[in-house]
Amino acid sequence: MGVKKITTPLDKDTIKDLKAGEEVLLSGVIYTARDQVHQKICESGDNNDIIIKELIGQTIYYCGPTPSGDRVIGSCGPTTSSRMDQFTPKMLELGIKAMIGKGTRSGMVVEQIKKHKAVYFLAPAGTGAYLAGRVKACKPVAFQDLGPEAVYRLEVKDFPLVVGIDSEGDDVYKRLKAGKGE
Repeated sequence: MGVKKITTPLDKDTIKDLKAGEEVLLSGVIYTARDQVHQKICESGDNNDIIIKELIGQTIYYCGPTPSGDRVIGSCGPTTSSRMDQFTPKMLELGIKAMIGKGTRSGMVVEQIKKHKAVYFLAPAGTGAYLAGRVKACKPVAFQDLGPEAVYRLEVKDFPLVVGIDSEGDDVYKRLKAGKGE
């Protein structure tokens, strides 16, 4: 099994073909969003909000980039995904198709990923500076008052990820716990 190259926005067939544990290189547009943004979106109650429309069918990266200086973006490593678990059902209902972060997800999130035929990717922890080199463009698009926790539109090229939970609910962490990892 080699590394699979995929491009956003992810279509149903691409998502269906991804399997837990598989390595991918993701190119295209992704959006950063952390705790505060998730809470604002989930509490807004206004599904016609412009940012919600922009995120439908997209990939969310749990990341708060550091200031960039003269580069496209500063360090942009993943944050702990479980912090977004409480907001994940609503975000998937709104149309998010993929999430990128680090660490395990709750059983409830696994069920929601299956229900909505979405996917959860793992980004390598501790590699924020390296990942920044895979970002070709960065533009704030919402909640700029939150600074690094604002929503940024990132254009990425060959962003290295591992499928953490696939659309059938296969979870790489559970597989490793059961001794079925590769």
